Amino acid sequence: MTPPPSGPVCAGASQYASYPTFSSYVRARGPVLLRTARSLTANPSDAEDLLQTALAKTFMAWERIEDHRALDGYVRRALLNTRTSQWRKRKVDEVVCEELPEPVGLPEPDPAERQALHDAMWRAVLKLPERQRQMVVLRYYEDLSEAQTAEVLGVSVGTVKSAVSRALGKLREDPELTPVR
Repeated sequence: MTPPPSGPVCAGASQYASYPTFSSYVRARGPVLLRTARSLTANPSDAEDLLQTALAKTFMAWERIEDHRALDGYVRRALLNTRTSQWRKRKVDEVVCEELPEPVGLPEPDPAERQALHDAMWRAVLKLPERQRQMVVLRYYEDLSEAQTAEVLGVSVGTVKSAVSRALGKLREDPELTPVR
């Protein structure tokens, strides 16, 4: 590449002569190019990714670009081509069907049934011996850990584990809770 002629013929040439390296070009023109990328995308993060991709393509062709005064145009074209490629590669998952599929979910339980279950569970808990009842209430109603339950009751963690295990066994055998299973 020959240096640009001096004098009034190339008044804007001194501006482009200050880009001897790719990194200085990116530092100088990055904000302007980012605005262009933002006009092509929906959000700022995508714009930054788009600009980075376009600049990577420009870097790969840096030595082949003969007229460095046209770098902005080259990068803008790379931005546009990259964005168009992204748009074309976008996968659309659409399936045509005659009827709209309804989500298959479990029906909401009847509030009266939920309350009946809650009452039956509480009656079964009240049948437990006091110590087991305390541990079950602290573990499952108050949501304390085994260590926290042991600390509150002043017993060991092993005692809590074994007592809760026995209490759950008794709850499983309670005839009032049998229909629930």
